Amino acid sequence: MKNIWLEKKKRHCNINSWKFITIPVLLIIIFNFYPMIKAFTLSLQSGKGTAIHFNGINNYIRLFEDDVFLIAVKNTFIYLIIQVPIMLLLGLIIASMLNSTSIKFKGFFRTAIFLPCITSLVAYSVLFKSLFSIDGLANKVLMNMHIIDTPIAWLLDPLWAKVVIIVAITWRWTGYNMMFYLAAMQNIDKNVYEAATVDGASKIQQFFKITVPMLKPIILFTAIISTNGTLQLFDEVVNITGGGPGNATMTISQYIYNLSFVYTPNFGYAATVSYAIVFMVAIIAFIQFKVAGDKNE
Repeated sequence: MKNIWLEKKKRHCNINSWKFITIPVLLIIIFNFYPMIKAFTLSLQSGKGTAIHFNGINNYIRLFEDDVFLIAVKNTFIYLIIQVPIMLLLGLIIASMLNSTSIKFKGFFRTAIFLPCITSLVAYSVLFKSLFSIDGLANKVLMNMHIIDTPIAWLLDPLWAKVVIIVAITWRWTGYNMMFYLAAMQNIDKNVYEAATVDGASKIQQFFKITVPMLKPIILFTAIISTNGTLQLFDEVVNITGGGPGNATMTISQYIYNLSFVYTPNFGYAATVSYAIVFMVAIIAFIQFKVAGDKNE
C-alpha cells in the first residue's frame, strides 16, 4: 500500500510540474517561435501593401543587387568593426581601474559610468544631436581651444556623422560591459596577483597575462552581445542623423523600418532583410567562438 501511495504521489507531482511549465512553454511558442516561423515564410513572399504573393528565394537574390541594402550593410559593419573593439577595451580598462583598492569613491564612479545604459535612447540621442550641431558645445569647445577655425558640420558630413554615431553608442554601452568585467574581476583570486607581483610582473603585464586570459569567457560573451546589438543598431541613427546625409549612416535595421513604414510597405522584403541580420549574427558568433577557441564547440 505504501508503494502504491508513493507512486500516486509521484504521478501527481509530475502532473503538477507539467502544469507549471505548460503555460510558459506555450507563451514562448506563441510569442517567440511562431513569429520567427511567420517571418521566414513572409520573407519568401513579395508584393506591395496587401497584394502579397509567393516569391521563393527571389527576395534573397535581390539582396545582392540592392544598392541601398549594401550601403546599409557597409555602414553597419563600419560601426561594428570600429566601435565594438574600442568599447570592449575601454570597458576592460575602466573595470580594471575601478577594481583597484587604491581608488576612492569607487561606488560613485561605477554608478556614473553605468548610468548612460539606463538613460532613454531617444533622450540621449537628442542630446548628442544638440552637442554636435553647428552651434553645439563640441564646436564651441574645439574653437575655444583653437583646434578648429570654423565649425564642423558633424551631422552633414558622411565621415563625421559616422564618428558621432560611434561616439554616442560607445558612451552609452561601455559601462554596461564594464559591469560584467568588474564582477568577473572580483572573483579572481587575489593571491594570483600577489604571486605575480612577487615575481616582478608589472601592472600592465598582470593585466594582459592574468586578467585578460581569466576573463576570456566574459569577453567572448560581451563581444557576442555587443556584435548582436550593433548589427541591430537603430535608435541612435534614426534620432541623431536620420540615416543621412543621404544614406551615409543608414543601418540595416533602419532600412527594415523604411521598407515597412516609410516607403510603400513591402513586408516580404523587409522580413528578408531581417533574416539577413539573423544569418550575419549566427555566422559572426560562430567565428567568434572559433577564434576564442571554445572547447565546447
